[in-house]
Amino acid sequence: MMKAETASHPSPRAGAGHRPLVPPLAAQMPGARHIELNLRDVEQLFNTMDPSPFHEKDLDHDAEEFIVSWAQEYQHHEALSLVVHLEKVPEGGDPTRLVTDAVHNYFAYRTRLNELEFKRLMKQGRTSLLVGICFLLACLGTIQVFALRQPGTFQNFLSEGLTIAGWVAMWKPMEIYLYDWWPLRRRGQIFDRLSRMPIEVRKRA
Repeated sequence: MMKAETASHPSPRAGAGHRPLVPPLAAQMPGARHIELNLRDVEQLFNTMDPSPFHEKDLDHDAEEFIVSWAQEYQHHEALSLVVHLEKVPEGGDPTRLVTDAVHNYFAYRTRLNELEFKRLMKQGRTSLLVGICFLLACLGTIQVFALRQPGTFQNFLSEGLTIAGWVAMWKPMEIYLYDWWPLRRRGQIFDRLSRMPIEVRKRA
């Protein structure tokens, strides 16, 4: 299993007995938030079942959720960086460029998927709104027709039922436009930030 830890610079979570982690990125980006991963090797960062070339591999699900969850903790205006501490560094040399390209490509891909999902949600909202308005107008029109007849218990009951049904039909578009769109948009903004964040790979001491 992947073992991952995080810290920001300065880190309010660092205990008095821990040696603070101050990577070069911290010096280059004062005040930035640094998400830190402690891994056994670079392969642990990626989905081992993905046969794609290294720079196109999907991230391991746990690694992705860890990075995204910490990015969500920070304000959108705060700069982010990722520092990967490896117990075993590949023999081919510094893997920073490969890891950077792979992580950036993956989150750029997630950004594009998020944009498509957002467009689908907005299309669903427009369709739901059109259907809801048409149904509501049909209900109100039917109520008006019954209002022209002799009032009675059945007519009152039917009018109340149609009024409720008409407004209930408006709930779905209201849910989309009031509640559903902004968490999706927020997650897309996080993916976009992660697709451009500086990344450093270091050998763990």
